Amino acid sequence: MTGRRRIRSTFLPRLLTRRARAGAATAGALAVCTSLAAGCGIVPGATGGSGDDPITVMTWAPENTDTTNKPGMPAFAQAYARWINAQGGINGRPLNVLTCNDRNDTVAAARCARRAVQENAVAVVGSYSVHADSFLPTLEGAGIPYIGGYGITNDEFTSPLSFPVNGGQPVLLAGLGRTLADTCGPVALIRPDTIAGDQLPPLLDSGLEAGGHAPAGDLRAAEDATAYDGEAQRALEHTTTDPAKPGCVVPALGDRAGTFMDSFRRARGDSSDVRTATVLGSVDQSTVDASGGASGPYEGSYVTGWYPSAGDARWKPMRKVIEEEAFGDNRIDAADAGVQTTWIAYTVFRRVVESLGDGEVTADTVTGALKGGLKIDTGGLTPTLQWKFQDELAAVGFPRLANAHVTLQVVRDGRLVSARDGFIDVTRTLREADLA
Repeated sequence: MTGRRRIRSTFLPRLLTRRARAGAATAGALAVCTSLAAGCGIVPGATGGSGDDPITVMTWAPENTDTTNKPGMPAFAQAYARWINAQGGINGRPLNVLTCNDRNDTVAAARCARRAVQENAVAVVGSYSVHADSFLPTLEGAGIPYIGGYGITNDEFTSPLSFPVNGGQPVLLAGLGRTLADTCGPVALIRPDTIAGDQLPPLLDSGLEAGGHAPAGDLRAAEDATAYDGEAQRALEHTTTDPAKPGCVVPALGDRAGTFMDSFRRARGDSSDVRTATVLGSVDQSTVDASGGASGPYEGSYVTGWYPSAGDARWKPMRKVIEEEAFGDNRIDAADAGVQTTWIAYTVFRRVVESLGDGEVTADTVTGALKGGLKIDTGGLTPTLQWKFQDELAAVGFPRLANAHVTLQVVRDGRLVSARDGFIDVTRTLREADLA
């Protein structure tokens, strides 16, 4: 065993029953905010309204913590506000962006939500937090929509005021499993020894079994280990049991995936044909570069993502914003899934405000537009988005999951590139999954 089992993972979704939320709304009133220079990060403006009144929103993410950090998300939100305001705002209204550091902490996350309420934010847009059970009750109580969270918790796919732009880890794992079913021998999943981690094997297995493949070997690991030599050796043993068809190892350890891969490279040496595969968030281009590029352990790895590869022309508008308003800001990486999610979330928000015309822009009107069947084109970065009262995956516990599409990428010559054109829809795979 790997020691005391932890409740929370810093990367993987907590596919659990929502906890009682009564205490969250009483969190402290002061926000933990980041800044452009000092104090809270605010692009000057005031609260939303009608006419030429500024529209206030908030973006939050953890920064400067010992676990997962996403500083590029609030930094990009601020750059986006500068860019949109330089063009005259949205429908003539300036965009006022507040940012907040949730510190990967339940109390800080609740404080961010309280600040959003106090500042009359009309939405929280393009954010990352593993503490949905701390901030969603406050947002729900104030009627503030949560647009484009990172898809990191189950609550984001159940809250009536959540409007996710991707399918989170459920679709990534299901899509990866379906891909590996056609290409791999035995599959080993390395995942956190946590309650959250317990929910991951059925998701990967749903894709494997849809392709007629046996379930993956479920190998638990401590999520905060400094080495994974034992787990790497067990993964190799499991995936080399069929000499005719080498297997695949799937590390699903979030920020610790790189640590596992260091151990796996030593264990594998040069003799094994076993391949690796993972999901976006456990690996990106910077991870591939840091591990040795074409000579590193990720070469040949399949990676499922939510969006087209970073080099795709459809990202050109986002890159323009970065070049014009955040050139040299090393917090913002155009290849980071968090930055990409923030761009898509603000695209959604802009379309919503534009749909309201000269009408009042409030949390209620924004929510009303999103719930009223508005269809949103994201420039091909996702399928057309539309949130229904109960979406197709409500029966398996994801009533707000409106985008069950994934992309397939592969590390080729040290670069993360598209492995096939278009999106893969895993709605049916998830619908038939045994997630009990």
